[in-house]
Amino acid sequence: MSDNYTRATFDEVMVPNYNPSEILPERGEGSRVWDQNGNEYVDFAGGIAVSILGHNHPGMVKALKDQADKIWHLSNVFTNKPALKLADELTKATFADKVFFANSGGEANEAAFKLARRYAHDNYGAEKSDIISFAKSFHGRTLFTVCVGGQPKYTEGFEPLPGGILHAEYNNIESFKALISDKTCAVVMEPIQGEGGIIPADPEFVKEVRELCDKHNALLVFDEVQTGFGRTGDLYAYMSMGVTPDILTTAKSMGGGFPIGAMLTTTKIAASLVPGTHGSTYGGNPLGCAVSLAVLEAINTPEMMTQVKEQSAKIKSGLEAIGEKYGVFSEVRGKGMLLGAVLSDEWKGKARKFLEAGWANGVMCLVAGADVVRFAPAANITDADIEEGLARFEKGIAELVG
Repeated sequence: MSDNYTRATFDEVMVPNYNPSEILPERGEGSRVWDQNGNEYVDFAGGIAVSILGHNHPGMVKALKDQADKIWHLSNVFTNKPALKLADELTKATFADKVFFANSGGEANEAAFKLARRYAHDNYGAEKSDIISFAKSFHGRTLFTVCVGGQPKYTEGFEPLPGGILHAEYNNIESFKALISDKTCAVVMEPIQGEGGIIPADPEFVKEVRELCDKHNALLVFDEVQTGFGRTGDLYAYMSMGVTPDILTTAKSMGGGFPIGAMLTTTKIAASLVPGTHGSTYGGNPLGCAVSLAVLEAINTPEMMTQVKEQSAKIKSGLEAIGEKYGVFSEVRGKGMLLGAVLSDEWKGKARKFLEAGWANGVMCLVAGADVVRFAPAANITDADIEEGLARFEKGIAELVG
């Protein structure tokens, strides 16, 4: 069997819904990645905010290998110890009493939105079914979740679309007040909008949203798929916002690269998902849960959360200096290991050029729309990797600016 695969092979055998780089990464260690030609990259992308402990983390590798020698899969006719232990640890660490496991953030959100409607139906009647989300949000790629996300580019051509979904302006309480009513079953919010441009929620806005949810008996759903599992310097971002959601979704960093997601909620709300109302063939897979336990053990310590905040400050400071030197960024926003460098007016719409300039100089970063360069490195990234990554990124920008 041939092993001579290139980017061109993708065009031959893969559905063309992605446009990947020419780079074919083959191995990683910490925050460094090597491609099939031996070129080295500093990883500031983290697999789109997934690789929270970097690559080839010994604790994760051991957990996977140990579980692989025991049992790989069980249907949900049975439960398993890794799933029970992970659920137990998550409920101890959060507001939640109950956990539903899935394979991805999109699936976790699908479960959350279904639960919100089912709970409202059970407790208030069929008329209470509206879901309010926010423009420029992103909640997954299923038809339901792209409709809750407020970006038309993800729904165009897939009509007819699920109804009963409204979109307010993020951080605009008057826009939100105009939409919420006693027909609202749930409000869905990212603590930091990811795909929308790394936009943090204003704390006062979040508190007012919580109060209005309570007034109208609507559930508050926090989508922490991107912000969760330590990425912002707390296990979950809600923990430093003075607000507690009714339902929380989590994925990405939760598995550190192994596919897993979850929905967390209270006993009262969870009661609406009785047997047969929802499920997932691979949800609660023993391999995924074992790896996630290793990630949780490494991440959920005061020392690691302090490190996230300290290393974030260094990256943010470095990006601000680069932006000022070359006139390419108007601001750097975000929190922890989820930062967005907002392009200046002269460079708006050209975020991909910065991505490509980084690749050409040995650093991986991301975009968050056409106007923001996104950075989502590992929580345990070293000073040396930060310095080298920033130096390579600056070199790319110097070439881009000319």
